[in-house]
Amino acid sequence: MCTAVTYRTKDHYFGRTLDYDISYNETVAVTPRNYSFHFKKVRSLTSHYAMIGMASMAGDYPLYYDATNEKGLSIAGLNFPGNADYKPEMSGKDNVTPFELIPWILGQCAKVAEARVLLARMNLVNIPFSADLPLAALHWIISDRNESITLESVKEGLKVYDNPVGVLTNNPPFDYQMFYLNNYMSISREDPTNCFSKELNLKPYCRGMGAMGLPGDLSSASRFVRAAFTKMNSVSGDSESESISQFFHILGSVENQRGCVHMGEGKYEITLYTSCCNTDKGIYYYKTYENSQITGVDMHMEDLDSAKTVSYPLIQGQQIRMQN
Repeated sequence: MCTAVTYRTKDHYFGRTLDYDISYNETVAVTPRNYSFHFKKVRSLTSHYAMIGMASMAGDYPLYYDATNEKGLSIAGLNFPGNADYKPEMSGKDNVTPFELIPWILGQCAKVAEARVLLARMNLVNIPFSADLPLAALHWIISDRNESITLESVKEGLKVYDNPVGVLTNNPPFDYQMFYLNNYMSISREDPTNCFSKELNLKPYCRGMGAMGLPGDLSSASRFVRAAFTKMNSVSGDSESESISQFFHILGSVENQRGCVHMGEGKYEITLYTSCCNTDKGIYYYKTYENSQITGVDMHMEDLDSAKTVSYPLIQGQQIRMQN
């Protein structure tokens, strides 16, 4: 399971956790403007916006989990089991496969408003990358510095929701997640007041009691509430260091620790990586489960007019700075 958030200080930031029990050799991949994206049913993109993000590489083809393009538009795909429903090919539609969605949108769109236009004529078609790589059941958050939307392909069809909190987790569908926030409207970062009874002299006895009732479990519905509360009450300075530090602390509130989510047969779901992309500068930062040091890749340090992808394997080992 996973959590994605957006955040704004002076710059705009977008990132996510990837929570799973196994890794697929993820790398930070930069796809330059002249790399040829060949798609199953829609026209190829031989010239497009450059992008950077986390991907599993199938040869030189980046299968992006999340990415940001050079204009600052970002997308992340999150697990959506039991609800994602991909369709047969439809005439009169742009038949895009789920694994093509991120490059299809980021290659052509600079803003969410432009993405909405493409989504209006898109059909997410049930075609896998290959026989060895079946489709993942996903839904997506699409964001620029001004707005976010959630995209879900379900049995009823393609749904596009405004996402005013800039947060996405997994199940249930996004409209239910937003509705559940009504259950937590009394939660506050301020000290609580006594609404229990005027006849009782009840007072807070420690800090943070205004957030009592905030869910602390690792279910996707609870992570949505906790991430939304943390993000929407977060305060940070505008510097790059302060901003990315705060962003990683926001996602730290929903991390999975090894041992807490048992998958059976001695397997445990953990937060394999946490990412934070400065979408204005095109710098992709990440941490891994075993490496809590922040590592960065700057897309603008690469030749963005090239035709070849560049990828950086994740630094997995813990980096410790000794002071004596």
